[in-house]
Amino acid sequence: MQLTKFTDYSLRVLIYLAMRRGEQATIREISDTHGISENHLMKVVHSLAKRGYLKTVRGKGGGISLARMADEVSIGSVIRELEPMTPVECFVPNYKGSCDLFPGCRLRGVLRGAQAAFLGSLDQYMLSDVAGPRRRAQQRVALPAGRRTQAR
Repeated sequence: MQLTKFTDYSLRVLIYLAMRRGEQATIREISDTHGISENHLMKVVHSLAKRGYLKTVRGKGGGISLARMADEVSIGSVIRELEPMTPVECFVPNYKGSCDLFPGCRLRGVLRGAQAAFLGSLDQYMLSDVAGPRRRAQQRVALPAGRRTQAR
């Protein structure tokens, strides 16, 4: 399964904020870190805030932060809320499409089972599980003339 860019960016925002453990961040910071357009991230942040995942503060000293603890947010629930979850056209509610196999197609059941297993696996992981420890910037150490600096 391939996630939409919107979901991918949403997870990146949530992970970035989870790594900051309560500190606020700006859309520009996240944009610079991930190389994602600020315009795209504004839409992502708005959606996540509307769904209750983020707190936003406007103005000087403002920013965004997680609205819930990272160990309270399951990856499966985020994906369920953001992804269309329609691997084939007959998964669309009230489908009355053109597939000759519908409604007796057994593939639908197989795909539903696979989708349930996929989401069930993701439900076992919380945002805190994938955020990991925050990386500190590497300190540069000067070496004797003629040699490059070395990360410590």
